[in-house]
Amino acid sequence: MSDAQLREEICRVGRSLFERGYVHATAGNISVRLDDGFLITPTDACLGHLDPARLARLDGSLRQIHGDLASKTIALHARIYGAATNFDPGTRCVIHTHSTHCVALTLDAPDHELLPALTPYFVMKVGHVPVVPYHRPGAPEAAALVAQIVERYGAQGTPIRAVVLERLGPNVWHDSPAAAMAVLEELEETARLWFMSRASPQGAPKPLDETQINELRRNFGARW
Repeated sequence: MSDAQLREEICRVGRSLFERGYVHATAGNISVRLDDGFLITPTDACLGHLDPARLARLDGSLRQIHGDLASKTIALHARIYGAATNFDPGTRCVIHTHSTHCVALTLDAPDHELLPALTPYFVMKVGHVPVVPYHRPGAPEAAALVAQIVERYGAQGTPIRAVVLERLGPNVWHDSPAAAMAVLEELEETARLWFMSRASPQGAPKPLDETQINELRRNFGARW
């Protein structure tokens, strides 16, 4: 895509997420990795009302070239790109939201992962989602920890496309804004399903078993 097309696509994805309730107010941000830098939504911008011309443009050293002031989350995004491209070289987009059900699950002090292997499409399209212990927004320690987690999962043969920051929300990544949005959608909807099902009289459902997961690995290349 050209620079103009990427800007329009970031705005289209932001508007879609906002209108469907995956983001609210000025929470969340979207970045795209370019060959010579980054585009990212401005700080305190509403993703539902982005102006393509005002997106922040940064060089490869995170120095801002033009546009409105870049979101402070660019430091985290840059660390994600640096780690994720070791396993998925085509990684081009990171989306961060404060999606309700993902955040709600982190308030229960979950295990080291947000969700079990609940549905086949969650296993295939999202994969493991580690929970990153709470740090203040923009904390460099959180960015460093996320990079370590991405490297660890990749090294053990299960590259990831998402992490969830405790009390803040998910960061997801893929090769385009549309593909990253699809990961976010699947993640938040699975979190909603898990949240709802745990409150049922029958209790939380059993996750997929190892035989079922192996079938998804063989047939669809699931990275679980």
